Amino acid sequence: MEHASAAAIVDTDGLVTGWSEGARRLTGYPAEEAVGRYARDLLAQDAEPGAGSAQSGTVLVRHRDGSAVALTLRALPLLTADGSPGGYVVTAERPGEGTFALTGETFQQSSLSMSVHDVAQRYLRANDTALRLLGTTEQQLLGRRLSDIMEGIDADGPGFHQYLRQVAETGRPARYETLTPASSPLGEHAWRVEMWPVRDASGAVAAVAMAGLETTEQHRARQRLALLNEAAAGIGTTLDVVRTAEELIELLVPHMADFAGVDLLDWVLGTEEPVVESATDVSLRRVAHRSATENYPRPTPHLGERIVHPTYSMAAQALREGRAVLRGPGDPDFDRWIRLRNEQAPHNRAWRRSLRSALAVPLRARGTTLGVVLLARGAPGEPYVGDDVALAEELASRAAVCVDNARRFARERGTALALQHSLLPTGLPGQAAVEVAHRYLPSGSAAGIGGDWFDVIPLSGCRVALVVGDVVGHGIPSSATMGRLCTAVRTLADVDLPPDELLTHLDDLVSHLAAGGEGDEAAELGATCLYAVYDPVCRRLTVAAAGHPAPAVLLPDGSARLVDMTAGPPLGVGGLPFEATELELPEGSVVALYTDGLIEDRVRDLDQATAELCHALTASVPSLDELCDSVLKAVMPEDPRDDIALLLARTRALGAEQVATWNITPDPAQVAATRTSVMERLAAWGLAETAFVTELVVSELVTNAIRYGEPPIQLRLIRDHSLICEVSDASSTSPHLRRAHAYDEGGRGLLLVAQLTQRWGSRPTGGGKTIWAEQSLPQG
Repeated sequence: MEHASAAAIVDTDGLVTGWSEGARRLTGYPAEEAVGRYARDLLAQDAEPGAGSAQSGTVLVRHRDGSAVALTLRALPLLTADGSPGGYVVTAERPGEGTFALTGETFQQSSLSMSVHDVAQRYLRANDTALRLLGTTEQQLLGRRLSDIMEGIDADGPGFHQYLRQVAETGRPARYETLTPASSPLGEHAWRVEMWPVRDASGAVAAVAMAGLETTEQHRARQRLALLNEAAAGIGTTLDVVRTAEELIELLVPHMADFAGVDLLDWVLGTEEPVVESATDVSLRRVAHRSATENYPRPTPHLGERIVHPTYSMAAQALREGRAVLRGPGDPDFDRWIRLRNEQAPHNRAWRRSLRSALAVPLRARGTTLGVVLLARGAPGEPYVGDDVALAEELASRAAVCVDNARRFARERGTALALQHSLLPTGLPGQAAVEVAHRYLPSGSAAGIGGDWFDVIPLSGCRVALVVGDVVGHGIPSSATMGRLCTAVRTLADVDLPPDELLTHLDDLVSHLAAGGEGDEAAELGATCLYAVYDPVCRRLTVAAAGHPAPAVLLPDGSARLVDMTAGPPLGVGGLPFEATELELPEGSVVALYTDGLIEDRVRDLDQATAELCHALTASVPSLDELCDSVLKAVMPEDPRDDIALLLARTRALGAEQVATWNITPDPAQVAATRTSVMERLAAWGLAETAFVTELVVSELVTNAIRYGEPPIQLRLIRDHSLICEVSDASSTSPHLRRAHAYDEGGRGLLLVAQLTQRWGSRPTGGGKTIWAEQSLPQG
């Protein structure tokens, strides 16, 4: 383009009276066509000059060929003899030309998008980069606004024109960042825009200059980094396989894909060990999918439905090769897969025709393939590029680790739950002493299953032991420790130790187990336990606790309270005693034993929780089983952080018609009289069939008490589901079976008792011991 500067003389009426050769070159008008015309006829728009004696401004001049030419005009007055203006000398040049031609070339050839606008936001000039981005020529652009040539730009709304007006009105530069949408003629691009005022010689704002720097790559890099940061915080918030897949999908759509789905191998959702897929078609199960808008396809297959990916498909190739697979229209395998999907789901054909790119990324963690994530992007979005593939692989890798963690947690939780259920009592036998109901709720927290347990253990003399305990920690180790303690309690209960002595032995066991552990395992091994024994004959409950919450008691009059007792230290502390508490309960009382998971809550203190428990026990419900549900509903925290075990026992009592007691004088001659009294009582009970065995048992046990024991001596018969014979004395020495030799005169009595009865044994009492023998009753 030829550079030129021009001069013209205009009289006070606006008529052109002089015209230079430079003016002809700039406007195309020769002198004979310009001289004698009004200057305003040569303008494409009105000039907006500055103020002062030397007026200047940038205007659009109508070229002789009809186009508009932006010129910078400067008018100097021609003074007459009296000093008044007699006309004006007007000089004109293209903006940036003349003396500053090099500066103009710099503007024109800049890699930045640069343009100059008048104060009404109309283009005065644009460089080559701006013209190329807008897809237009300078002749088509000059004198027009951006909103005149680009759809979607509001001339009166916020954005580009708003900043132009702001700079023109305030004279202050402006800077802002903008993003053109994918649907715009420029496509999806990010820009950092600088605008500043252009002032004339008088200092007035004559135009606004603009420079735009494309920052699309930097913008996308920030987006990728933000997405990775969001993935770190938003994926894997729960230890649930399906929820983790959903969190990945929520992150991908719409930030990275118009449609995304996660397909997992079946074994990930439940099979214990990985299953090796065949080399043929790959079968997976859809666990999560999402579309950006309603215009995108209705997801197929449905959630939970099995989908078979052919060997040539992206999913199968990604699983087989362990890498991301990128395909698009024109790829033979991609087109074949599209045809297959069109046949399977014809309602999505229109969307598939708009596909720009598709991506399949395997979900791999710790060397194991778990499934595949599928991404698709349709028009007007841009196809996936290398950076998108790398980002998708990073997101899939993070999600795969979270999925594998959730799978491993589910597997360990299932194992711990199965172990715990195998150790907890399933069907409790009928008891003469109590009616029981129980509930066990495993923890749903990420910490895993805890070590809570409960038990109901039949004891001699129709008594029953009620046990509840809690092992420190969670997971399989806690369940295993719980199994050890549960077995130990049953073993010690079979010895028939009082509650406080039983807890002392159990405390020693936990201390030995902790001493045999290593590191943190030894430090964390500990447990709490509550052991209670109820005797239906005397209706007494004896309770001792090792760091465990006290039980609650509901009396027949409808009042409920906690048992006032002193709990010893948790098991494993060692060196401190345990104290037993005794209380007499009316028949029909309800004893509630529970673990701390029922009452521990972050929004209430223990006193409030135990008060709610006592109140819940007073609910009017028809059965003990329904009372369990009522208590859990009223007391259990909304979000339990630990296992919950609840054991309710309603007490019964054995009446005088079921128990017979004799005080025995320590004289062997009294044995015969005692036998006679026992036979009479058996006849009154209708148990004459048991007389022979009972007579032998009574003779042996009473004789041994007289001979080897100490007074006072007492004989008691209890008739329930079986016939129980008990002989108590003040000696603490317990008998034991031994083999009698050929010439021994004694030693065969207990052996005979053991052979004739169903069970026998001894238990310590507060004043000595009790020897007992139990024999089954005839049916009917």
